[in-house]
Amino acid sequence: MSTAATVGAALQTARQSIPLSEARLLLGYLLGKNLAWIEAHRDDALLAEAEERFAAWVARRVQGEPVAYLLGLREFYGRDFSVGPAVLIPRHETELLVELALAKMSKYSEPSVLDLGTGSGCIAITLALEAPQSKVTALDASAQALVIARQNSTVLGAKLTVLEGSWFKPLSGSRFDLIVSNPPYIKAGDPHLGQGDLRFEPASALSSGADGLDDIRAIVAAAPDHLQPGGWLLFEHGYDQANAMLDVMERGGFTAIEQHRDLGNIVRATVGRWQGR
Repeated sequence: MSTAATVGAALQTARQSIPLSEARLLLGYLLGKNLAWIEAHRDDALLAEAEERFAAWVARRVQGEPVAYLLGLREFYGRDFSVGPAVLIPRHETELLVELALAKMSKYSEPSVLDLGTGSGCIAITLALEAPQSKVTALDASAQALVIARQNSTVLGAKLTVLEGSWFKPLSGSRFDLIVSNPPYIKAGDPHLGQGDLRFEPASALSSGADGLDDIRAIVAAAPDHLQPGGWLLFEHGYDQANAMLDVMERGGFTAIEQHRDLGNIVRATVGRWQGR
């Protein structure tokens, strides 16, 4: 079989269009090799088939397609999750929400947890694996997203209940110790929606009304009917929504409200307690 280029030459060509770090990642994944191997084998020949596929990936990346969608994977909390255009790409700032949930869950012997808008399942699955004594339910309105969530659950060995429906609709009579959500929270018409990876991610999972809080308000309003007395509601939200989130949670009757900063020192999560009626 003929060869058309070396590893180094392919990287050199790719770096004219995309960052070298991305080129190494894409080529390494294509070849099934780590970055150290890529650097140590720059003079190795590439099969023409591999070169063509790599060039096609680079071209798609130049058009803005997220690396995670090209690879079909994104790392979250130390595990690889399958992803695709039906789900949001897991982001490291969302690991803060997981840490906060695990801290609250540690107060219960067998915590019951609901992940609203689960997408790839990265939050629900991580909680189920990190706290195997917990009972985790993952819910999403998108059947396509739930295919991916179930796949990730199976591959990673997580035990959880997966339900399809809009917010609380499939959960009549069910109550939980914790409700966790990374819902849509970007303002409709926000220019960021037309930039970077967001252009390729599902719009329904990104934006929510003029101020980005429509879905959050709906969840806050309905959550008391699905929380145990003393239960917790935890949200990820936008970088500029801390004050608005505090107001929404207080108006919804939540107390002991906490707000937490991510590694970028941005208030990224708001947590509140429901004492019961």
